[in-house]
Amino acid sequence: MKFKAIVADIDGTITCEKRELHLGAMKKIRSLKIPVVLATGNTLCYARTASRLIGLEGAVIAENGGAVTVRFDLQGTFEESLEECEKAYSFLSEYFKLTKLDPLYRKTEIALRRDFDLEKARALLKTQSLDIEMVDTKYAIHLKSTKINKGVGLQKLAGMMGLEAEDFVAIGDSENDVEMFEASGFGIAVANGDEKIKEAANYVTDASFGDGTVEAIEFLESNGWI
Repeated sequence: MKFKAIVADIDGTITCEKRELHLGAMKKIRSLKIPVVLATGNTLCYARTASRLIGLEGAVIAENGGAVTVRFDLQGTFEESLEECEKAYSFLSEYFKLTKLDPLYRKTEIALRRDFDLEKARALLKTQSLDIEMVDTKYAIHLKSTKINKGVGLQKLAGMMGLEAEDFVAIGDSENDVEMFEASGFGIAVANGDEKIKEAANYVTDASFGDGTVEAIEFLESNGWI
């Protein structure tokens, strides 16, 4: 078994607990001879900046799969899903005081501050005929299309790179990484990950956050898989 690339979540996976980039994980990632793609629920500009600071080529999956780009010098591609997200937002705003995060930069979904009753909001949303779901990444609540996820984004980006999604090892920590694990050839959850991602993982690290990513890569290297 040999993998050709790695796709890694950012916050909670290659960061420290307070969201700073983990220097050990950065050093380990830069030592690799295979492509490393960043995948995040955050905006495309955030993902591109993180990729640049790490020293990667700029291949990123952003907005939970809604936005992807393969290099810094290429425009991103965006799914047309924001309009229906806005309908869901308007409906839920009748019941909750919602705060949008980064509204000027998000093109395919709506991110909300985590200060309302998520389960009640999910139940209310189910009464509407909208293909929208709510995902908690532990950093924000995302109103997103049910047809878009990091797995879909990985399949799209892999094709742009001349690869298959199964050629990737996925590393993550949150429920929004589950579909990415399912699409990839092998999924590794860091120890601070939630139960959903650990259940989807092929391997769970003993270490948390960026230390977990270092452990994950060393595990792959020790098996000769990368």
